[in-house]
Parts: sequence; C-alpha cells; structure tokens
Amino acid sequence: MSPIVYICSPYAGNVEKNVAAARKYCHFAYENDALPFAPHLLFSQFMDDENPDERRDAMIMVEIIMDLCDELWIFGDEVSHGMAAKIGYAKKKFKKIRRFGDV
Repeated sequence: MSPIVYICSPYAGNVEKNVAAARKYCHFAYENDALPFAPHLLFSQFMDDENPDERRDAMIMVEIIMDLCDELWIFGDEVSHGMAAKIGYAKKKFKKIRRFGDV
C-alpha cells in the first residue's frame, strides 16, 4: 500500500500561487506512489482562514488527519508559521518527515 502523506506547504500570503503549488506537490506525491493529502486545498473550500474560530477548528482537524498519515512531506523554499506548527506536531508523533523544496 502506498504511504499516506501530508502535504505541508504555504497557504497564506499569495493564496492563488500557493494553491497552485500545493496541487503540483500533490501530483508529485501521486507520481511517486504516495496518497497525498493537503488539508489547505480541502478546508479552504468551506472554511475561512481569516476567521479565528474556523482557523482554530481547522488546526484541530489537521492534527486528527495527520495522525492518520504515514509521513509529512515539506515543500517550498520557506517554512511558514502554520507549516512550522505542523512539522512540530509530526515530530512529536514520530512521523517520517521528508523535505523536497520546490519540485
């Protein structure tokens, strides 16, 4: 079975650019026989990242989902505050972490 991988990449800032990049990273994972999961692509469809309550709830849901993932894959040239929190959580849970930069 392919590993389930959490796609960790920036969302805030240039959202349009970052969403396009996250789609590319998911495709990269798929091409490398992994099952990608990028919550920032899914949750942004029905939750408002600018709403503090919804952002807090999204972060809780992210941790639940990350518990189901086998690995965390980091993409991009910089680590945002949100990404750093996810990396810290993955380390706490002893998840395999891989860094790819920009593919």
